[in-house]
Amino acid sequence: MIVYVIRHAWAEEPDDPKWTDDRLRPLTDEGKQRFSKMVKLLAERGFAPERVATSPLVRCRQTAELVAKHSPQRPRIVERSELAPNSDLEGILRWTRDQAGEVEQLAWVGHAPDVGRMAASLIGESKAAIRFAKGAVAAIRFEGPPRTELGELQWLVTAKILGC
Repeated sequence: MIVYVIRHAWAEEPDDPKWTDDRLRPLTDEGKQRFSKMVKLLAERGFAPERVATSPLVRCRQTAELVAKHSPQRPRIVERSELAPNSDLEGILRWTRDQAGEVEQLAWVGHAPDVGRMAASLIGESKAAIRFAKGAVAAIRFEGPPRTELGELQWLVTAKILGC
């Protein structure tokens, strides 16, 4: 199974008085365009999640919708509270293992610094963190059900690397 760990794309600034409730802060128009371009390029290279789990916050939900829109599998989006800020890695792993019989590629959309910590734990460095730029995507492969320390990082890309 491949688990894609994704940090939400570029969102409105958190200190903008328009967004008094951070849960409602959306992606910027430029963020939507850049991330859409990224997903299209990744899809040409095999990025094809069959299901997308997302934090319930608006900016993550919008990022997940862009993944679904531009991925060849047109994956179903599932909101998971485990991916909200201060993510619950063990909880999202349990849910992911439940999906393993149905899908080969699955994506998680969450927040920094959580996605960096989760990715590090998946590949065996639970005390480390990986820096995820906005919109960054990592592919982590598992032989068998996904568990901490058993994943192998296949790649990690940013918009800048892809020229977006």
